[in-house]
Amino acid sequence: MNRLILLVESRIRGDVYVRFGGELPKTHRSNTAGRWMLSLPLKSVHDLVKGARKVQQTILLVGDISDIYVTNFNTMTGDPNFTVEELSAIAFGYNRLLKESSDLLLDLKEVTTATGLSMTDKERLDIINRIYGEVLEYKNLTWYYTRKNIGVSYLRSKEKGDAARVLSLYGTHEQRYW
Repeated sequence: MNRLILLVESRIRGDVYVRFGGELPKTHRSNTAGRWMLSLPLKSVHDLVKGARKVQQTILLVGDISDIYVTNFNTMTGDPNFTVEELSAIAFGYNRLLKESSDLLLDLKEVTTATGLSMTDKERLDIINRIYGEVLEYKNLTWYYTRKNIGVSYLRSKEKGDAARVLSLYGTHEQRYW
């Protein structure tokens, strides 16, 4: 007799195995000896997916975004070329970038932990790669945002004839990244 083998999820409740996706909806424990069954295959996440280098790099990228925000915003608060309202708008922009990238980390957590999602490892790795790319884009956007804000301050100080002070505020020639 040919049988179709389906992936099954089994749960034990007392003396009864409850199987989802198999041929029999319930099987008493005494009838299960010698049967081949998979144990929670849809919810397991292989270590390959959990420990993927892109997962670790994505987490580090969000940390980098946070560092860029904290370091540069603290410097900008001491810059007289920005008004309080402008600093508030700059902080809002940084917060938005950080929130969007943090939300992607929550999506990453869903993919890399055992949840109700039934995905293959390839699907999980594809999602991890997509999330990594999006977070990398947010990091680059955060650098761009920072450079543009520093550029505004530099132009304002240049009009006042005080460009050297702004250049020293945001780093020496060797330290400048903008």
